Amino acid sequence: MCGITGIMSFSIEGGEQLAYLEKATQALEKRGPDVHGTWLDKTTGLGHRRLSIIDVSPQSNQPFHDSTGRYTLVFNGELYNYRELRKELLVSGVNFKTTGDTEVVMEAFKAYGTKCFALFNGFFALAIYDKNLQLLFLSRDRFGIKPFYYYYDDDKFLFASELKALLNYNVVKKLNHEALFNYFRFTYVPDNQSILEGIRKLSPGHYALVRHGKVEINAYYRPKININHDWDRQSAQKRVIHLMQNSISQRLIADVPVGIFLSGGIDSSVIVALASRQTSQLKTFSIGFKGNKYFDESNYAQLVADKFKTVHTVFHLTNDDLINHVEEIVNYIDEPFADSSAIPFYILSKCVKDQIKVALSGDGADEIFSGYNKHAAWSMSFEKTILNQMVKSGEWLWKVLPKSRYLKITDRIRQLEKYGRVLNKDPVSKYWEITAFFGYNDISRLLKCGNPISPLLESVPKSNDINEVLLADLNWVLPGDMLRKVDMMSMANGLEVRVPFLDHNIVDFAFQLHGRYKISGQDRKKILRESFREILPKELYFRAKHGFEVPIMDWFKKELEGELSEYVFNKERIEDQGLFNWKEIQRIKQKMYSVDPSDVHVQVWSLYVFQKWYGKYFLS
Repeated sequence: MCGITGIMSFSIEGGEQLAYLEKATQALEKRGPDVHGTWLDKTTGLGHRRLSIIDVSPQSNQPFHDSTGRYTLVFNGELYNYRELRKELLVSGVNFKTTGDTEVVMEAFKAYGTKCFALFNGFFALAIYDKNLQLLFLSRDRFGIKPFYYYYDDDKFLFASELKALLNYNVVKKLNHEALFNYFRFTYVPDNQSILEGIRKLSPGHYALVRHGKVEINAYYRPKININHDWDRQSAQKRVIHLMQNSISQRLIADVPVGIFLSGGIDSSVIVALASRQTSQLKTFSIGFKGNKYFDESNYAQLVADKFKTVHTVFHLTNDDLINHVEEIVNYIDEPFADSSAIPFYILSKCVKDQIKVALSGDGADEIFSGYNKHAAWSMSFEKTILNQMVKSGEWLWKVLPKSRYLKITDRIRQLEKYGRVLNKDPVSKYWEITAFFGYNDISRLLKCGNPISPLLESVPKSNDINEVLLADLNWVLPGDMLRKVDMMSMANGLEVRVPFLDHNIVDFAFQLHGRYKISGQDRKKILRESFREILPKELYFRAKHGFEVPIMDWFKKELEGELSEYVFNKERIEDQGLFNWKEIQRIKQKMYSVDPSDVHVQVWSLYVFQKWYGKYFLS
């Protein structure tokens, strides 16, 4: 796991930007604290920060050059099948000077060209420069586990693992209002956009070729629904176990200590169960929340740890632990990101970084096997049931009753009110309703930038098929939110996180399965739960699903009250900024202090994160 950056100039003016390569590389220090290096020729420069995981010797340092000096590589990620590829290349006559995956990437590219990207099983963002052809090749892994920003104009092409590195090349900073609009709807900037105009993200499963001022982008992988009706339930369960076992085996390979993030849910528990078969003294880590039993899942994690005899550590977080990390988290992000679950994930990464350098996580399972509350809402909303009739008839009641995430009863009322909004909608509208925190009209009232119309996503559901929802989540929510969070918060602490559920063999198999194997009413991730029922603690099957939640609303009225007054509820600042409607800001503030706050804390947190980001990148 590392950080990469680079530049290709097309003119004298563009060539002047080569002088900033070192500075841009240094901006990625937290991603790769072990080693750094840069390489330059007349028109092109590559920079690399290394977090040493496989073959930690200096021979694998980057930028990495092939034996002829023609090709130079910078690579962020891991190839889990590098040993198999290495054997094939050895048979064809390749002589290796290292034992790691970096040189395998290089030699596979030399042997197969751009076809090599489809052969890779892993996660990566990479760039290879061909000095003879003066051609730059770029590629990103299938699901966007690793980030890849780029910018180009008539004079130059720039790329980097993080936005902050690109800004060291003196890129003009101008807000992208479409991305801003979507940020406030979803709490994150979608992966097909950037918060700054002109800066883009290479799409997952794509590669690019840059030469003579032109950029050509192609897909080497697209996930798709391909139902195979030959899978019966028993055979499908065996296949799930087999594929997960293989995926975890590959992701345990490292020349440094490896552990597992254990939440106590089905996903991470499956990983622990299978990993414990392959390694003794398996280290697992969880977090607990003191004073908030509703969201504390550490007891379930302990059950799993006890059953599989792992070396388990629980970090019990207090409110002070959470609030004390807010400033450093907000200061690290280089694009507005308001998914508050990033806070405990950051702290967990920080707590374990001195014990391990690689962690396995259960991310991705919900998106391919149907694990979220919204998936149950989607599935149930098409049924003609008494519940749906009651929710419709009680629409007036949900509006007047208090709604909040922090108590069980008020959280249930909040869910019912939101569920009522998806009933009787067409599939496309229904998907955006369950995916967005706030509606189109809500954000139109908040922002002065108007109503930007942008093609959010091509593969939105067109029918009631749950697989269409999952495919949209895979393409939209996963890279924009979940994987973005995991990458940012782990790399901020020099930690590599691997996600076994996003092995492409597992994803492809999941989309061969009919929706009935995944969800039925409130029963979610059916195939996954059934496949491992005999080996997991039974208590895991009788618990509600919770995500990471933090007491943001309490902070707004106590620890962060002063900062909100300065950054969010400051009329002079808001009007000078010219981005927000002050009357809507006032309404949000009144809602926050009312007895019926509902999800307003999400909007306030989004405003707070944005204003802190804006102050750093536009006012400092």
